[in-house]
Amino acid sequence: MKIETNLETIKSIGKEKEEENWKFRSYLKDLHGVDLDAIVQKLYADVSSHIDCTQCANCCRAMYPSLDEEDVVAFSSHMNKSIEEFITEYLIESNEEKNKYNFNSVPCPFLAENKCTHYAGRPKDCKSYPHLQKENFTFRLMSVIENYSICPIVFNVYERLKTEIWRKLMYENIIGGSPA
Repeated sequence: MKIETNLETIKSIGKEKEEENWKFRSYLKDLHGVDLDAIVQKLYADVSSHIDCTQCANCCRAMYPSLDEEDVVAFSSHMNKSIEEFITEYLIESNEEKNKYNFNSVPCPFLAENKCTHYAGRPKDCKSYPHLQKENFTFRLMSVIENYSICPIVFNVYERLKTEIWRKLMYENIIGGSPA
């Protein structure tokens, strides 16, 4: 299966498949008896091995990562700034999460030439993006839908997941067994 990396194409397909993506999300929420985490992590490992994030960096242009107190302390220390100075200059309080911060601008103020200028000090949210390698995939499906049109890795993993899950379901319903 071809890996799509063109951001305009991904955004366009995202609009076309919005309803399908929401339906598939609902289907996944009710799916039982399938180790979805294992499937997603396998797909993530395969897809991410073919994509160089530094060629894209769209997440840094479109997302507001969440920083907790530990992130703020580590990042400010890495930049040799006081916590107060770092917060005042670069952060705003999160509207969505209590006791969390977001960067005050998009694109990220630390993005230069598709790379983080403070990579070693970046927040946990950035380190783990796009979060597909984490457990409990079904609890993060809202963010998967949100990131589908932003991140080529999320886009390709979700599309492959549709193929894999629906192919298996169709095979079991038609043939009465599981695919080889």
